[in-house]
Amino acid sequence: GFFIAYLKLITLAPDIRRVFAYHGAEHKAVNAYEAGVPLEVEAVREYSTAHVRCGTSFMFAVLIIAIIVFAIIGRPSVWVMVLSRIALIPLIAALGYEVTYFGTRHIKSSLVRALLAPGLWLQRLTTREPDDNQLEVALSALKGVVEIDHVEEAAQASS
Repeated sequence: GFFIAYLKLITLAPDIRRVFAYHGAEHKAVNAYEAGVPLEVEAVREYSTAHVRCGTSFMFAVLIIAIIVFAIIGRPSVWVMVLSRIALIPLIAALGYEVTYFGTRHIKSSLVRALLAPGLWLQRLTTREPDDNQLEVALSALKGVVEIDHVEEAAQASS
């Protein structure tokens, strides 16, 4: 509850709304790229500001998994509690990643969509509709990453 209230509160700041619009532009660009459409502002505008593999959804998955795991562990002594957190957080994060990745591969399943819905809903707080300039920035960044990826693939193929 506190975290959601915090997100709603910070959206009152114009700079944060701008950051969230860039976040929405990033998602639109990636959604368009994955759909195979030309990476142009006109084509990308229609795509969603939500994305299954968003870091917001990932963090939500990690939060839920951590709550479950640490509820099972209970309230051990302080040292056991600290050590269990240090030892388990990387594993919980890895499991959160796998949950997110699984969701991407099985998004057509209504059960998977239901499980991913809270993370996608949370993105409504962390993304905004971007303007065309923000879309251009997101597209430029995505094109740069795609170009680097193609160069690396070509280098691996030739070695």
